[in-house]
Amino acid sequence: MNSSVGLQGAPIALPYESYVAQMLGWNIPAEHIELVHSHWRGYEAPSKYWHYWFAFMYFCIMIMSCLGNGIVLWIFATTKSLRTPSNMFVVNQALLDLLMMIEMPMFVLNSLFYQRPIGWEMGCDIYALLGAVSGIGSAINNAAIAYDRYRTISFPLDGRLQFGHALAFIVGVWSWAMPFSLLPLLKVWGRYVPEGLLTTCSFDYLTDDEDTKVFTASIFTWSYAFPLCLIVFFYCKLFKQVRLHEKMLQEQARKMNVKSLQTNQDVAQKSVEIRIAKVAFTIFFLFLCSWTPYATVAMIGAFGNRALLTPMSTMIPALFSKIVSCIDPWIYAINHPRFRGELLKRAPWFGVEELKSSDVSSIGTDRTTATAAIETPAA
Repeated sequence: MNSSVGLQGAPIALPYESYVAQMLGWNIPAEHIELVHSHWRGYEAPSKYWHYWFAFMYFCIMIMSCLGNGIVLWIFATTKSLRTPSNMFVVNQALLDLLMMIEMPMFVLNSLFYQRPIGWEMGCDIYALLGAVSGIGSAINNAAIAYDRYRTISFPLDGRLQFGHALAFIVGVWSWAMPFSLLPLLKVWGRYVPEGLLTTCSFDYLTDDEDTKVFTASIFTWSYAFPLCLIVFFYCKLFKQVRLHEKMLQEQARKMNVKSLQTNQDVAQKSVEIRIAKVAFTIFFLFLCSWTPYATVAMIGAFGNRALLTPMSTMIPALFSKIVSCIDPWIYAINHPRFRGELLKRAPWFGVEELKSSDVSSIGTDRTTATAAIETPAA
């Protein structure tokens, strides 16, 4: 008999799906059973200690991300010399990362009261909306940063973005993130549902119908494939431009019958191409690490073997995307020489050491310094 016992000891009829879910240890109220896909209900609920472990991990990520991104916003907001068009993208990235952190307290509470998402449908929608806006926004913001670096370094005289242009790009970033964030929220196309351990929520990629598959393929292209192609395209163009510039210097040196036009200081440093390549590869690698696992899970859920998607395995991609938000501040800002100088001046207790003069020109995240390093090697 599919029944349970009420507060007064009387049996309460339960839907069969809810009865099975409770037998497997999932604490899903009967009125919310339709929110949880049958794929997850088919697995035995994990131990509560897994929930506690994830709560601890996410709490640490939340603290580190809020600290790093908060410092970025503080330094850039209070230092006039850092308020450049290029650095507006760095500030925007910090805002997107902090937006993702807003959902962290919800996850921690969900995990401490394991298998009981707070607010259920409403809480699930809020959690997934924050993750969608910050995730899609971060992807296209990375593409905007790649474009800005390409323009600044390849065309140092007239290629730099002005404040109006940078602001338009940032408005475009947030506008790009909205369609596939609001459509599932408004139930116009797709929907937000619990996933994995049922303590996180994302868009539905498991429902076996044509509409869900088209939605999954569309959001995959919009929020992952297209930004990735832009990042690869602009950094490849940048590398090509740097190689042409260095080749031009070598040819000019040959005509002048000298070994090199570079100074002794530049000989001791790595080439401009290598320095830029290291930072670009780091950004590209972080983008792949943060969103490729999640994109893979979504595509497997919609088009592949769903047996590969267990409640535990689907939590790892979500964890990766959150960890990157802790690393972004260091890649984009804290390695910025002028930023480090300001941080050392205002918060010496933070333990940031002052960069040596020979290191300043090797920081690829400073677009201005990188440009000067190309045009005047001794800068």
